[in-house]
Amino acid sequence: MNDLEKAQSCITQVTQQEPYLTGENVIIAVLDSGIDYFLPEFRGADGRTRILAIWDQTGQQDEGQGRMPPAGYREGVLYTREMINEALALGRGSGQRLVPVFDLSGHGTAVAGVAAGTGMGVAAKADLLIIKLGNPQADSFPRTTQLMRGINYAVNLGVELGRPVAINLSFGNTYGDHQGNSLLERFIDNASEIGRSAIIIGSGNEGTSGGHTAGVVQNSSRTVELTVSDYETGLSIQLWKFYQDVFHLVVISPGGEQMTIELSNIREAQTIRRTLEQTQLLCYLGKPLPYNVQQEIFIDMIPTGSYLNSGVWRIELQPVSLVTGEYRLYLPSYAARSTATGFVLPTPEMTITIPSTARRAITVGAYDVPRRSYADFSGRGYVYRYGDGRTDTAGGQQIIADVKPDLTAPGVGITVPMPNGGYEQVSGTSFATPFVTGAAALLMEWGEGDIIRLC
Repeated sequence: MNDLEKAQSCITQVTQQEPYLTGENVIIAVLDSGIDYFLPEFRGADGRTRILAIWDQTGQQDEGQGRMPPAGYREGVLYTREMINEALALGRGSGQRLVPVFDLSGHGTAVAGVAAGTGMGVAAKADLLIIKLGNPQADSFPRTTQLMRGINYAVNLGVELGRPVAINLSFGNTYGDHQGNSLLERFIDNASEIGRSAIIIGSGNEGTSGGHTAGVVQNSSRTVELTVSDYETGLSIQLWKFYQDVFHLVVISPGGEQMTIELSNIREAQTIRRTLEQTQLLCYLGKPLPYNVQQEIFIDMIPTGSYLNSGVWRIELQPVSLVTGEYRLYLPSYAARSTATGFVLPTPEMTITIPSTARRAITVGAYDVPRRSYADFSGRGYVYRYGDGRTDTAGGQQIIADVKPDLTAPGVGITVPMPNGGYEQVSGTSFATPFVTGAAALLMEWGEGDIIRLC
């Protein structure tokens, strides 16, 4: 399965002939929604599990039954390889009472199958480390602290065992300034330098979702138009700008009512409430935070009845005192809003999701193998920082830009295993990412072999 995609990625050229790479002795850590560990894709030829351990961060602890978190951590339950094999021997019904790990959305099972499935995976003999994060409902995301602990555990386990680790993160969201400076992004950058580890993250599926627009305010006002579809029960808008740029923000409802927000250099965060037609606007005016020179303006649109006022909303940016004039606007991800809700003139640049904006992560976009092209939905953009490098003509400041994604992999019509058996075809950068994670495991195996031979 996925033979064409693996051939196009030059994977079969190293797995089915010299050097016959399999990912053996490498750990692939999948931080996701869990796994159906009973599937044949995660067992060896002897029927025993290929899963090194499962850390279910949502699991209920029970010291009497040996359900405790990993040493040094407080949440969830760690299930060892021995416990998983005991559950497999009991069969699905009784075994899942012993190791009650489930994958309700199927996302984690699918990702693990592509990266390291016994029959279909890229690295079919790698050991799997499964870390179940957050709420396992569909389209949910873990808390930042859960994700950071998961990465920390995976990296430290690799160091403890003296083995390389490839970490797969097949999720992201649109909230943030996309500059790579947040605590989570910096944590990922630092974690990638510990031991022999690689952190691989999908660029997201926001490329053509209409959820981002950007530009430069110059001498005259700029108007951004946003279409809100019928029956939208809520929506939020993020505006990110440089703190030193001052302009007025005018929000105009479809019926012509409006409110003005003066974005002066504030010393403390402020909150403003106004109601336009049947929609309440809760506006948060942020201040710069550590490691971040961006100012956030967050507008939460809340219906006073059942739905927001549908139609075209306008946001006018009226310049007062500008240094760069740059602005970027984001909506929630496509899965959290109607497909008809979006900016009238969206821009696909800077549609990579967070945390794939971490500079030292390997960011993966989706490639459409049948069309031999970049998948249109796949996020793209760049991460930049001021202070050195090239000159930005818009702002006259020096920047260095890191273009993302770093590479692409097949992400359209990918065959994946599903919980309780069977296979489906899916698309998204979530499923391009494990191709790269598996490939990283193959390279790590090859590199380890060369080190052993040299020694």
